[in-house]
Amino acid sequence: MSSAPPGSTTGTPRRPEAARSRPTDLATDGLPTLALRGVTKTYPNGKAALREVNLTVPEGDFVFLVGPSGAGKSTLIRLAIREELATKGKVILEGRDLARLKRREIPRIRRRIGIVFQDFKLLPNKSVRDNVAFALEVTGTPRSRIGPAVDRVLRVVGLSAQAGQRPGELSGGEQQRTAIARALVHDPRLFIADEPTGNLDPQISWEIIQLLLRINEMGVTVLMATHNAEVVTALRKRVIGLEDGRVVRDEIGAAYHRED
Repeated sequence: MSSAPPGSTTGTPRRPEAARSRPTDLATDGLPTLALRGVTKTYPNGKAALREVNLTVPEGDFVFLVGPSGAGKSTLIRLAIREELATKGKVILEGRDLARLKRREIPRIRRRIGIVFQDFKLLPNKSVRDNVAFALEVTGTPRSRIGPAVDRVLRVVGLSAQAGQRPGELSGGEQQRTAIARALVHDPRLFIADEPTGNLDPQISWEIIQLLLRINEMGVTVLMATHNAEVVTALRKRVIGLEDGRVVRDEIGAAYHRED
């Protein structure tokens, strides 16, 4: 894979059209994959991590979630995967109000989401293949379906040749691609990447970003929380900015920092 930013022929990204604002509660043409409606999250110590957040992420969107540490990005992700519940408002995933799910429904709805972090979270004593297969084994997927599914996603992430290796034998980029394959193997409709390039050097970071773009081109909605200003500014995707728990901007074709 090339290490240059996508859309670049010389390493310098092209300047696209100026960013266009998108109201956070605007209905879009696509079916919403994720929607937050008046969401506030207050923790027992009184800290408000999110305040009256409204946003819609339509099917097939690619969204960067940006903001300083403590802005509410991690809280928003935990609400989206139903790890926590909103104090006020609704979090809706593919038309389902996550607060209204019965306990037995939670594992099934979570399988609609793939998520990767900057620290990979791989099982050190299992091979690449077994790490990816494990995601299906724990859900009771028939063994006859596991092998072909694993082979397919290893081809997508470019790790077929490393299938028998363990995480300790892989580079950082290969470990992250293993984590991506594991998150992708159950065909999620929403793919969340929480600082996926935080522990990687710039060249490998671009390889991971290009892989996320390819996943998006497969029809999967991608939500990426990041502090990587170079990546965000080069790609000019939709940018949602959080500060102090509030959405302070929602722009299409935007840079990491607001451009006046």
